[in-house]
Amino acid sequence: MLILPDRPFAAYIFDCDGTLVDSMPIHFVCWVEALRLNGATFAFSEEDFYFYAGVREQDTVIILNQLHGTEIDPDAVAHTKAGLFSKRITEIQPVKPVADFARSLLGKAPMAVASGSEAPIVHACLKSNDLFHLFPHIITPADVKHGKPAPDMFLLAAEKMGVAPEDCLVFEDGGKGIEAAEAAGMQSVFIPRTLR
Repeated sequence: MLILPDRPFAAYIFDCDGTLVDSMPIHFVCWVEALRLNGATFAFSEEDFYFYAGVREQDTVIILNQLHGTEIDPDAVAHTKAGLFSKRITEIQPVKPVADFARSLLGKAPMAVASGSEAPIVHACLKSNDLFHLFPHIITPADVKHGKPAPDMFLLAAEKMGVAPEDCLVFEDGGKGIEAAEAAGMQSVFIPRTLR
């Protein structure tokens, strides 16, 4: 069940992976395989994966390189992972309480998606779950200078919707996304894995 803050909001911003759609388990498997195929010899645990949830994929690889003293190509990993993931999009189901809430807002309040995944993946996940039409504004890493945990994505979403940041409510399953919402001056609702 979704527990919302007890005040009205003018607009709503949703993360995609793990928030609107239950894609995180597939993302994790694809991450591990993409790293392996690009020469990673270090372990990438599920805990690591959830810690970096919402961070742009290339930035995650840069951080992993720094941690492990490796020189894995961030763009190659992101490209490999996108290819692996795209083959499995039809397996992805919505996170029902969040998707249902978004559907209930159609025509009542402006909505946007702000995701750390690349645009083609976000669009495909939303389309395969009949959610794409709900969101006239979809913000991905290509649209901003800094991804989550910086506030740029959420601030751009608010700007595109024509709403002050403090009047937006963010839905997020990642710690970095919650940090980004806070930095943007927005309240947020954390979507736990148990909701999926």
